[in-house]
Amino acid sequence: MSIKRKSAVRAGLGLLAGVVLGAGLLSNFAGSAPVPGEDANRYPNRPVKIVVPVSAGGSADKLARTVAQKLGEKWHQSVVVENQPGASSAIGNAAVAHARGDGYTLLLGGDALSLNALQPGKQSYDPLRDLQGVTKAVVNPQLLVVRPGLGVKTFQEFVALVKQRPGEISMALPGGTGSLQHLAVELLNERIGAKTNQIPYPGGGPATLDVLGGHVDAMLITLAAATENVRNGKLVALAVTTPYRSKALPDVPTIQESGLPDYVVESWQGFAAPASTPRAIVDRINRDVVAVLREPETAALLENLGFTIAATAPEAVDQTVREDIATYRKVIASADVQLK
Repeated sequence: MSIKRKSAVRAGLGLLAGVVLGAGLLSNFAGSAPVPGEDANRYPNRPVKIVVPVSAGGSADKLARTVAQKLGEKWHQSVVVENQPGASSAIGNAAVAHARGDGYTLLLGGDALSLNALQPGKQSYDPLRDLQGVTKAVVNPQLLVVRPGLGVKTFQEFVALVKQRPGEISMALPGGTGSLQHLAVELLNERIGAKTNQIPYPGGGPATLDVLGGHVDAMLITLAAATENVRNGKLVALAVTTPYRSKALPDVPTIQESGLPDYVVESWQGFAAPASTPRAIVDRINRDVVAVLREPETAALLENLGFTIAATAPEAVDQTVREDIATYRKVIASADVQLK
């Protein structure tokens, strides 16, 4: 997919400013027949798989593995994390959407579910029809980081450098083309009036490796995926995209504080199941995942990484994704952004 920016981009992308970009997963829809013979009281009685639609090493992977370990202890069953990256998360998302709805294949999804729905060529599954939400687990800021050798320490210095060298400063997109990071960077470029050189990646892990290695100058990434590298000085954190600072990195200012008063981007990650999964099993999984997320030890671990615990009911995320799909559609149309 490529994004062609036209003269209307400034006005259209302005609609995105001040809107918290988040999403949720969609509930079971009419026509999705439940799987017979699955008893929620006996669930799970065999191993459970959690599909992560991005590469290992990123924030989604860390979240999935943390929850998987705790669920395995609670359920006395193996809970296996399987990374299926590619096509801006569409490959892994589709794999779960087309899986048997018995509760033994789950998705650790995020913003890509709603974004995929608006992108031609990524519609081998329909999130409105083929998936249902289990819980929105966490919300989190995106974090703008640079390699130390770039020589900038603040957001204002980064903006000045991009304006001085338009099109030269490379920016990794951990979620790939068409991801939340992509739209957020397009918005940032529009707001500062200069263009970065965007490089798509299949996940936060490989994107981070290239920034750490000095092959890419900067990156917009989920804060939880970069916290450790910021603390040990391997990456320089410039700003977070939310209107609030993160407790994990309290000294890092917001982009709003740094000169773009209406810039807001917040992402989310959570769990989904095939739409045909019986509601009793979805409720059982929701209850246990929420309990795990709210355990003081788990919550402290995730919050220290930079996550904010959400731990919602399935219905709460369903309404959010509907609203976000509508929001993204309006922004793309208003800005005359063409998805190919």
